[in-house]
Amino acid sequence: MRLFDLIPVQYRIAAVFLLLVILAGGSAALAWTVQGWRYGQQLERQARLQADTFNEMAQVSASLQRAEQDKRLALERRLQSKDETYHKELTNEQTKQARLRDRLATADLRLSVVLAATETTGSCAMPSATATGRVVHGATRAKLDPAHAQRIIGITDAGDRGLIALAACQAYAREVTR
Repeated sequence: MRLFDLIPVQYRIAAVFLLLVILAGGSAALAWTVQGWRYGQQLERQARLQADTFNEMAQVSASLQRAEQDKRLALERRLQSKDETYHKELTNEQTKQARLRDRLATADLRLSVVLAATETTGSCAMPSATATGRVVHGATRAKLDPAHAQRIIGITDAGDRGLIALAACQAYAREVTR
């Protein structure tokens, strides 16, 4: 007789049932383990894809930032160049005005104005009497007092500086909005 035949049937059935439960539990645990490995691999793949996506986004963002910085630097260089140009124009204009004021102050140069014609007798361009020492025919002129000439030059100097500053502002606005 064998040992298996000596065990009562109820115990044999219980043992077989217990063995089946253990096998089912082990296979379930094995299935859970395999399932966990698969999910782990999927999660690892998703994490790698996400990291790659973030890296690509960071590279694109960095390249866009570099492009914007390059644009800003180019704009700053252009504005600096234009600023130097307008500063040079302003300095030249101020130098020219200072020379003109100096020439007026030393009586090297005199400003004159055209007087309004008061003749009503004819439309002839020739004056009725010639002035002494004059060979050029034309409208009668009057010399300005040097102090008045200085004030006029000061006004034109301020106007010229204003026009140069306006041109610089307009150029700046065009460059910035380009």
